[in-house]
Amino acid sequence: MIRNLLSVGGFTLLSRITGFLRDVMLSGILGAGLAADAFFIAFRLPNHFRAIFGEGAFNAAYVPCYSKALEQQGKDSAKEFSSEVFTLLLASQILLLILAYAFMPQFVALLAPGLDDRPEKFALAVSLTRITFPYLLCMTLVTLHQGTLNANGRFAAPAFAPNLLNLSMMAALAVAFLFPSAAFAAAWGVTISGVLQLALLMANARLIGVMEGLARPHWNRVREFFLMLGPAVIGSASGQIAIFADTIIASMLPDGGVSSINYADRIYQLPNGVIGLAAGTVLLPEMSRRIAAGDEDGAHAAQNRVMALTIALAAPFFIAFVTIPELIMSGVFLRGAFTHADAAASADVLTAYGGGLMALVLIASARASFQAHGDTKTPMYVALGAVVVNVGLKIALYEPMGAPGLATATSVGLWLNLAALIGLALHRGAMRFDETFLRVSIASLCASAPLLATAIYGYGPAMALAGRLGPLRDIAALLLLGAAGALVYGSVLAVCLRLFGLRLSQLRRAKR
Repeated sequence: MIRNLLSVGGFTLLSRITGFLRDVMLSGILGAGLAADAFFIAFRLPNHFRAIFGEGAFNAAYVPCYSKALEQQGKDSAKEFSSEVFTLLLASQILLLILAYAFMPQFVALLAPGLDDRPEKFALAVSLTRITFPYLLCMTLVTLHQGTLNANGRFAAPAFAPNLLNLSMMAALAVAFLFPSAAFAAAWGVTISGVLQLALLMANARLIGVMEGLARPHWNRVREFFLMLGPAVIGSASGQIAIFADTIIASMLPDGGVSSINYADRIYQLPNGVIGLAAGTVLLPEMSRRIAAGDEDGAHAAQNRVMALTIALAAPFFIAFVTIPELIMSGVFLRGAFTHADAAASADVLTAYGGGLMALVLIASARASFQAHGDTKTPMYVALGAVVVNVGLKIALYEPMGAPGLATATSVGLWLNLAALIGLALHRGAMRFDETFLRVSIASLCASAPLLATAIYGYGPAMALAGRLGPLRDIAALLLLGAAGALVYGSVLAVCLRLFGLRLSQLRRAKR
């Protein structure tokens, strides 16, 4: 299982690297003004629905049901089930696409009301959203194939697929002169990538004999799936409500507000994609399979190993986000149309997001306690409660704090969500922390202290050493400080684990 986690994390890391290159092109070409804001709104809207109907809700209901059919009834029965779900999913997404095209101006006006008094920006956002919205249909079907492949122990192709989004957008931006503007080029790159990702996963599913086809749905076969899907959609939608609120409220900020949130979010999501989402992707099918086979202890052991690794790997990102955010944003994005003022604004947002990072990367693993047992209602109730607080704080903080206020509210909501999930799971016996988890967590905390000192006191020397490199100063200083921090953290963590009688490599062998 840990090998699969590292495989998913590795390909996701590659995705973040290509995503970094993509964002460098976007920031250099679009900057953080009107066109960039319109594109990011157009990109966010289909992504909101993808997260609601796709990755979040769908996997929570589909993976346990598919794993149960595969484990207890065999491959043919599981394939019949997946084909029926595929048919229903395709039909629903076609209907949604038709409705979106028919009411696109109203749709954009509803979700970005701050554009009403800026007709040029509104018109551009509508045009770009018409281009990007088919991405939703493709990615929802991608999620189906991802769940099927993961349940059959195939993780590489689904983990690699997001790279195609970044490569497609970069290719489109490279030939932006063929489009009305660079924003249109980026939008077409998004939609083309959806087609490419779907083609990749369909080919991989066909290769191992689990390719879904059109099939007449039978209620008795898909009943359990839909009973789980309903609460999962609501629970997933609750998280997206907070992101919807970000889009709605940020659209009321001056030009650049949406972009500063987006650029900070790109950095913030790096550890979540590489660590948090990778952990959830691997852990849910593993726990579902073990629970279906009656191995409850093995499921808990798997969860403890994954959560321990998540904490150990994510701690350095937390330290970086709250100590050197402006150096990060300057080193990554400061070029072309992206200015020092843009970097400073995005850095404030990154600091606020950083406060909730550890909760963000652990939530997927905590939710698996319930989802692996077929319980999607409990995470739904927890998410709804957290989002009420989250949105309330956004409304209260956006005016006095601007974009950082929205990020602060997000962080508070994440911690409330995680605390409630863990508390309920422990109370019900769906989660049990073991010595491995506690020892790795303490070791990570001990290693974080010298890392914090390195970030604070090493900033000046790193900037001085890189001072002669001119426009490369910030990225060079960031690389120097990152290398020093990695050396310090890794060394101290290894020593602490050894003192506790552990090594990270032991987590691969523990209680398989």
